[in-house]
Amino acid sequence: MTGREYENGFPAERPCAIVVGLDCITGLQTARLLARRGVPVVGIASDLRHFCARTRVCREIVRADTTGDEVVERLEALAGRFAQPPVLFPCTDSAVRVLSARRARLEPHYRLALPRHETVERLMSKSAMTAWAERHGFRVPATIDVFKRQDLERALERLSFPCTLKPAVKDARWLAHTKEKAFKAADADALRALFETHGPFSDHMIAQEWIEGGESELYSCNCYFGRDGEPLVSFVARKIRQWPPETGTSALGVECRADTVRDETLRLFRAADYRGLGYVEMKRDAARGEYFLIEPNVGRPTGRSAIAEAGGVELLYTMYCDLVGLPLPEAREQRYRDAKWIYLRHDLQSAFWWWRRGELTLADWARSLRGPKSYAVFSASDPLPFLLDLVKPFAELRRRRRRRGATR
Repeated sequence: MTGREYENGFPAERPCAIVVGLDCITGLQTARLLARRGVPVVGIASDLRHFCARTRVCREIVRADTTGDEVVERLEALAGRFAQPPVLFPCTDSAVRVLSARRARLEPHYRLALPRHETVERLMSKSAMTAWAERHGFRVPATIDVFKRQDLERALERLSFPCTLKPAVKDARWLAHTKEKAFKAADADALRALFETHGPFSDHMIAQEWIEGGESELYSCNCYFGRDGEPLVSFVARKIRQWPPETGTSALGVECRADTVRDETLRLFRAADYRGLGYVEMKRDAARGEYFLIEPNVGRPTGRSAIAEAGGVELLYTMYCDLVGLPLPEAREQRYRDAKWIYLRHDLQSAFWWWRRGELTLADWARSLRGPKSYAVFSASDPLPFLLDLVKPFAELRRRRRRRGATR
């Protein structure tokens, strides 16, 4: 363990928040936001060397594999150190899945906001979620399940191009292979090649219709459904750039008013009898003006949870207060202040990519950064994660050169 320790456990001034999956940007942001509100934070990370786990805002950082039962065993071992039951904030899909499946072991000692486990599994599976959403009247891209090569050929007959190929569930096996969440195929040969390359790392892939429109047509809504099943807070934003382009994660986002996105998000989670943090990404078809459900995230903060805070909305702290019985914060209504969220390194990479294509100028990039901002990694009071992330590409380049030299 690292960080500040206590002889008889943690003090009882306020219940702790335990960030499960500190070694990712979502975990780092969650720890910082809660610590800023005076919440004692304990981090759990699979990789203590990860740049996000080098933060100094946690009272303590514990190593445990957050993808399996080891994290549950570690939480059980820690339980006696807390004067009050802590609030669990799982920050990765794998952490959500394992904590949900083992909740009976954790609930005597911890506070956890999740819907029923079958709801978690259904919404986390892209295939099951798509079928469920269609039954409930949501617009979703045409989707074909791909288990084997014959299924892929069937998809080729039914889908037009371009289309995407992605795993039905991003499990530990997939993440050990790649961090990409989806791949875009321009034609049939490209789709076959993608399946040959990435199919061995998932037993269940899906081929999905590509919704036309640029990155700025990607909208999201973060929300929290309280213990009574009602939404206590919501926040809508859209992407400006992402990395990698077209199929990546947000590099720069801005809050916006999109009532259809908000209303469909709340309708989806109400239909699922939902509890906890939720997120829905939708894409607006540029030609038809219709919004399509792309995917939800279940039971955890997301990379863009922090944009709500930049916009003056207390998303994560609302969950904490609701679970520990404190008065809810007043700042829970979106006021559309043009707040932005930026992952600086990825946005530089994305901006350079678009600049090389002649579709972004330096002046355009500078203008896109105006307004109040929340940073994914940068923090003047907690600078080490940002500095380590900044040099990460150079360290990876050095390692690749060494490997190439060793094989000559």
